[in-house]
Amino acid sequence: MMLLRIFNTSISVIKQSTYVSVRSMSNASVSIKFRWGLSPSDPEQQPVLFVGQAAHLSALSWDDVRCKLEPRVSEEAWRRGVQCVTSSPGDSVELWPRGASLASLPARRSRHAAPARSHALAKIVRATQRSTDESIVLVCRKRDVLASAVSIGRSFPLYHARSAAAPLGAAAPRARSLAVEIYLVPDEKDGESEEEGLAPLDPALCDGALSAEELSTLQDAADATRLAARITDTPANVMDVDKFIEEACKVAKELDIGEPTIIRGEELKARGMGGIYGVGRAAATPPALVVLSCTPPAATETVAWVGKGIVYDTGGLSIKARTSMVGMKGDCGGAAAVLAAFAVAVKAKPTVNLHAVLCLAENAVGPNATRPDDIHQLYSGRTVEINNTDAEGRLVLSDGVVYASRDLKAETIVDVATLTGAQGTATGKYHAAIVSNDSRLEAQCVAAGLVSGDLAHALPFAPELHFTEFTSCVADMKNSVAQDRNNAQPSCAGLFILAHLGFDFPGKWLHVDMAAPAHCGERATGYGVSLLSVLFGAHTHSRLLRALAPAHVL
Repeated sequence: MMLLRIFNTSISVIKQSTYVSVRSMSNASVSIKFRWGLSPSDPEQQPVLFVGQAAHLSALSWDDVRCKLEPRVSEEAWRRGVQCVTSSPGDSVELWPRGASLASLPARRSRHAAPARSHALAKIVRATQRSTDESIVLVCRKRDVLASAVSIGRSFPLYHARSAAAPLGAAAPRARSLAVEIYLVPDEKDGESEEEGLAPLDPALCDGALSAEELSTLQDAADATRLAARITDTPANVMDVDKFIEEACKVAKELDIGEPTIIRGEELKARGMGGIYGVGRAAATPPALVVLSCTPPAATETVAWVGKGIVYDTGGLSIKARTSMVGMKGDCGGAAAVLAAFAVAVKAKPTVNLHAVLCLAENAVGPNATRPDDIHQLYSGRTVEINNTDAEGRLVLSDGVVYASRDLKAETIVDVATLTGAQGTATGKYHAAIVSNDSRLEAQCVAAGLVSGDLAHALPFAPELHFTEFTSCVADMKNSVAQDRNNAQPSCAGLFILAHLGFDFPGKWLHVDMAAPAHCGERATGYGVSLLSVLFGAHTHSRLLRALAPAHVL
């Protein structure tokens, strides 16, 4: 009791900067559940973190939160804690040692960052994790709830391979649960939406409530993001092409949509898909094009998402350096995001024909490996002179987008890939680089990035200025820029893919290069799941996704 009296008048303040260096734990056994409203719990038995923007935290009364804090924390300690974090946004305080914490998100937000402050939220959550069952009370506006839920979900990665015999106490933790309890604060409505570069708010985002269906959407999006990250985190000696196909078949079975279409190995060659076949023919497991489809009876439009799924990228005979090859198990992040986002969309009941096209291969070294100077004919019929076997992603995607157009009759095609190292140079660690032949789709993607937390930034679309970099004397094009590597490399890589659809492609095409945001440190983020879910949310029956979707971009 003495400790309680002392602690209730003495609060430890922790600067936000301390979160950056904290090593995250293995979280393979963490089960996450989202709820609306707060339920009683004792912070001594179930630690709790309150997190939100300072202005939103200050709106909470003691009666709102006492059920999560009593009998350990007094009203005086709570009020003092709120005063600390609101006077210094971005700080954290402990209200009860290792039991109850209060953290505020940064106050400042630039126009190219997410209003939900989702990246800051993820840092806070990773830094305050406990090894027991715990709760997070998320205090936010309804417009920010999806980005925040996904941010929390990706903070608890699923994959690990630690054994019970791991040294230095690094063994896998016991199974535990995380309850994310959501407290919605009133929204400022249209004024701040315009200030944040978004369209006026949908009325569904102003009702101050979360229905069971909306909670299900949050759960689906967070779970799918964790699925995409797990696939991307899993090493290639486990997650080879065979295993990735198993993952796709498992998703299809869970969604009850019928078995995927699988074109594999020599059949790829026979059908003229020289891009996927040429990249993957040297590997022990043959390459594959895998298609999952959802075709509602009343649908009149067709959308295809095409994902790059290089389960490991050695660079081929243009082999990567020792240090740059580490982490290339993550080169399947685009296909993982497409597969997981497809699961979210199907659960949300799409109103369009929706296809997930997974271009799966391992870019290996061996007697059958593609050589520089080889010429491949892709599914488009166009020939490509290989001048860099480490520019393989655009080859598999080119076959994928042409299949989407020719065989699936898609009018809107989005390709998603960890495509170029130059993407990180161009748009950084947090924003994917996007290229599109349609200005409206491009603007919608940027807006969806702000809402979803999966940020995106547009690159130049100027085929007449950039595509000449692929000029070949002996084929229709080379697969990597020939001379000037300073001429918008990420844009050029996207244009290579569009060239196989044709620069006169009458439909809408969007290229998402998410090489850098696909990872945070050594862990995958599941980037792309939330972006695609929001970007095409207007084409689902989900109330929340429809409200968040950028149907009208300012």
